[in-house]
Amino acid sequence: MTRLKFLPFVLLVLFLSGLALADYDSEIRDLKQQKEKLNSEIQKLTRQIASTDSLLRADDARYKKLQARYSEDSERRRAEIDSLNVKIRGVAAQLQEERQKQAHAKNRNDNVAAKRKALRSAMLSICKQLERQVAMTVPWERDARLERVRSLARDIESGNAAEEESFSRIKAVIQQEIKFGDEVAIVNAPLTRKNGELINAQILRIGNQWMVYSDENGTVYGNLVRRASKGKITYEWNENLELWEREIIRYAIDMKLAKKPPQIIAMPVTLSVVGGER
Repeated sequence: MTRLKFLPFVLLVLFLSGLALADYDSEIRDLKQQKEKLNSEIQKLTRQIASTDSLLRADDARYKKLQARYSEDSERRRAEIDSLNVKIRGVAAQLQEERQKQAHAKNRNDNVAAKRKALRSAMLSICKQLERQVAMTVPWERDARLERVRSLARDIESGNAAEEESFSRIKAVIQQEIKFGDEVAIVNAPLTRKNGELINAQILRIGNQWMVYSDENGTVYGNLVRRASKGKITYEWNENLELWEREIIRYAIDMKLAKKPPQIIAMPVTLSVVGGER
């Protein structure tokens, strides 16, 4: 009787135990599923971590490679910059040397230009002085002689004649004037006397010291007299001559024409560049 009373209770316990076991099994299955899911996620995360590690290692290798390349490039560029700096310093030194050479050349050119300018000024002064002296000499081709000197002065002043050419021309003009002062010349040419009469005359010039004439008939004689008044030089024929002066003029003309033998005679010289009657 007692056993029968406990039977429902035992059955209830068993039923409840079965239910509990069933819940445990279900929970265990859920836990296993969660475990598998977690294992799957862990594996997935492990793969991701491995992939990430691989990427990190690749990035690290790439970084190291880039770092090494950067270092190499930096060293190479630093070496190139040092080489360029050396070249720049060399070019700067050459440029400075060239500038100094140009400055020296410019100074030399300026000095040469200044000397040439001073030389032109000196030669122009010589021409002006020579022109004044030619203007004061005897009127024998004087216009042509003056024009030769004035033409040279114009060319020097305008720069048309170089310094070397100007010097050569001055030398030639001076030599011609020296020759003019040394030579003895005679010409047959028309001459206007003091009274205005035009005659055919033989005009004799001995340098720039003596200039006389005789008409073609040997009846009229004259010698050129240089006069200076108030800084102005003039020339005029003196026809009031003594007999001995006429004889000297006639003999000098005949001797130049080879009509008389050469001999020493005393001539009344009245002309010179710095002398003459006043």
